[in-house]
Amino acid sequence: MSDFLDSLSGNFDIWPLVWILVLLLVGWVLTSLAQRQLPRFADRLPTRIRSRLLSALPAASILFNVLLILVSLAILIGSYETDSLISLVGAAGLGIGFALNPLVTGIVAGVVAVYEQAYRTGDWVEVGDDYGVVKSIGLRSFKIITPDDTEVTIPHSRLWSDNIANANAGSPDHLVVADFYLAPRHDAGQVRQKLWDVGITSPYTQLARPVVVVLAEKPWGTHYRLKAYPMDGRDEFQFISDLTVRGKAALAELGAEPANALIAAEE
Repeated sequence: MSDFLDSLSGNFDIWPLVWILVLLLVGWVLTSLAQRQLPRFADRLPTRIRSRLLSALPAASILFNVLLILVSLAILIGSYETDSLISLVGAAGLGIGFALNPLVTGIVAGVVAVYEQAYRTGDWVEVGDDYGVVKSIGLRSFKIITPDDTEVTIPHSRLWSDNIANANAGSPDHLVVADFYLAPRHDAGQVRQKLWDVGITSPYTQLARPVVVVLAEKPWGTHYRLKAYPMDGRDEFQFISDLTVRGKAALAELGAEPANALIAAEE
């Protein structure tokens, strides 16, 4: 190693490496600012325009970062003689290769995710046990905010091993479901109509989309699912809470009894 350093001491120019580091640092700062500030700006826009802007952000971010990497490589190749460059890469290549292997895997997965549009900023996604809205998408990973306001960082490489459920897939429309479990003895038609009334009269409901009540008979009773679209997908949990509270009150007026919780849990 000392012989290698001695051979480079007379003709090795450190400044191209410094410029590359500065370039990558500036790129990282600009990307971070864009990922933080653009969603805040988009929140002030109409829903459909916000959705389109946030959908374009991941592709633009990854394209910008790939461009920075290519420019850095061009500076590196153009600044050193072939022999010096081969010696430099050879000296550091093995360690860097092991260190960057997970990073490269994540970057490739990120490019695939953006190309296939597996998730976009503003989408509601579920990866494993984590569910929330996509806050930002970086070169190696993306971040979601869970219903408990917890930020979770998920590597793009999870794309290779996990199913990724996307509730709205870039659309401003976001289906929400409220569940109800009733004991067997009740008028199903009356209950279904009552739950539909609850859905259509909610202040969160987007009336341009259908409100649907579906049911399935179980050994312990009947499972009702009230499906509707909120005007803004960010109101998902407030919407579910509103449907649940008002739905329980409406069912109590009908005298419908809830199903046995222990039996329903076993199903």
